[in-house]
Amino acid sequence: MATQILTMFAMLVGGLTFFLYGMSVMSGGLEKMAGGGLERTMKKVTSNDFLGFFLGAGVTVAIQSSSAMTVMLVGLVNSGIVDFTNTFGMIMGSNVGTTLTAWILSLAGIGEGNFFMTLLQPMTFAPILAFVGIVLRMISKSEKKNELGTIFIGFAVLMFGMELMSDSMSAVRTIPGFDKFLASLTSPIIALLISTIFTGVIQSSAATIGIVQALALAQLDTANPLTWQMAIPLVLGANIGTCVTALISSVGTNKNAKRVVVMHFFVNVFGSAICMAIMYAMQLFGVTLLNSKIDMVGVAIVHTMFNLVTAIILFPIKKSIIKFCTKLVPDGKEEKQHTVFLDERIFGNVSLALSECRRFMDEMSDISRKAIIDSVELVEDYNEEKVSSIKEYEQLVDKYEDRLGTYLVQISSKSLTEKESHEVGRMLHGIGDFERISDHALNICDVAQEIHDKGIVFSDEAKSELKIIKDALLEIVNLSVDSFKNDDPVLASNVEPLEQVIDRLKSVLKSRHVERLQKGSCTTQTGFVFSDLLTNYERTSDHCSNIAVYTIQANSSKLDVHKYLKGVREGENTFFTETYKKYRDKYYVENNV
Repeated sequence: MATQILTMFAMLVGGLTFFLYGMSVMSGGLEKMAGGGLERTMKKVTSNDFLGFFLGAGVTVAIQSSSAMTVMLVGLVNSGIVDFTNTFGMIMGSNVGTTLTAWILSLAGIGEGNFFMTLLQPMTFAPILAFVGIVLRMISKSEKKNELGTIFIGFAVLMFGMELMSDSMSAVRTIPGFDKFLASLTSPIIALLISTIFTGVIQSSAATIGIVQALALAQLDTANPLTWQMAIPLVLGANIGTCVTALISSVGTNKNAKRVVVMHFFVNVFGSAICMAIMYAMQLFGVTLLNSKIDMVGVAIVHTMFNLVTAIILFPIKKSIIKFCTKLVPDGKEEKQHTVFLDERIFGNVSLALSECRRFMDEMSDISRKAIIDSVELVEDYNEEKVSSIKEYEQLVDKYEDRLGTYLVQISSKSLTEKESHEVGRMLHGIGDFERISDHALNICDVAQEIHDKGIVFSDEAKSELKIIKDALLEIVNLSVDSFKNDDPVLASNVEPLEQVIDRLKSVLKSRHVERLQKGSCTTQTGFVFSDLLTNYERTSDHCSNIAVYTIQANSSKLDVHKYLKGVREGENTFFTETYKKYRDKYYVENNV
């Protein structure tokens, strides 16, 4: 008997392991195929509860996990991307979307008498899907097809786990004492608690529902089958237990993120209380359905109806629920706001994480551009207020670089597609260049401050020259930032010719200034600050060139700035030559030395 129990337990644990792993593999593949499009849309439609409901259901179907969806919402709210009050519809939709798994599993309960019906059983076509998946992974070079293969393999592993769990449930009915266990499930409260605790431990309501379905299938033809009265509390408990995952993820988050978890927990507990009350009322009126045996489809119906009924009842009282959650998690002392906040809870969705990194990079590029524009204006029109702003910009960009760099390195350790890996590399390179641009802005600011404090005055000729190179600098900064933000390689291709013109300008202007020094029309002190300005202008343009190359190479397989620039400068590139001549004529200074 001990051997039988051990074997049954091993099959159950093994089946659960395969089920959870298959679910993880399949959801990962689905998520990558989605490409982050649904998740990015999430931020735009959450203000509309009904759109949020359908989007929440859609995203959950895509990633096959309501827990992952809720954790994602916690991260988005914690980051300030989504408002807490706009998560209600998403949570309700996510709860409904997660019921799809139960319907897929219920196909295993289709009768085997009919040939065509047998073909519909997942275990009939799962091995075929697994074979197709392996072939796609081995021979296809397309990322989409590789991910499709991963989904097929994950589904096959999931169904194999379901089969093992079903077999273990078939074996368990012969164990003495199992009838007493089933009898205990006739106590709804005990069944609810067992299911809640079990789901909380394994952190997967889909797995718990799968076990209930396996038990229903195994006990269908026995004298003491699983009944509706036994199954309903088990399903309700699974929905409550799945809140544990989000609860754990909320540790260390802000008040609003914690309120998302409270709302998720309240919705499922309140819905369960309503359904339990309905079940007790049915018992009171002697409804015979509760004592009837339940099959796999019946379990799926209970799961879906619970979440639909809960959504219908709670939608009209959304504002009251939000007020309740706000009171339950009251505002404490004002929390310190992070200038750059990227939440690790969205690591589970690489596409969304990269999308958020890109959003912050766009902000970083605008701040760097603003810093440069303000700093060059200081040279001609000094302003203490603007000096303070530039110093704040530089510190802010440093924060962006630190947080984004750390975050991107962590993302790079995840399983990335070739395209995602390339995007991470592009952003890691880009943040360094934007940070250096802000450093040069601060350097220019320091030079402007020195000019103001020491009362240095440039000659009219020097002022004219500085204006020419300043205008060229502002144009190249705008070109590089705009092309980066818009992913515009055509616009970016204008940057390198202009950078070459700025290099020439620096050389020519230095020579002209040396000539003025030799003639005595300029002082040594003026010469130092003039040279410092030229150096910072030219080096800023170098970083603009790097940023433009990353944009041009966005769709190439490898980032190689030096090789690209060498090819452009030394090769016969008509566009480069013509554009260079255009900018040379626009920012022309005669080299009369």
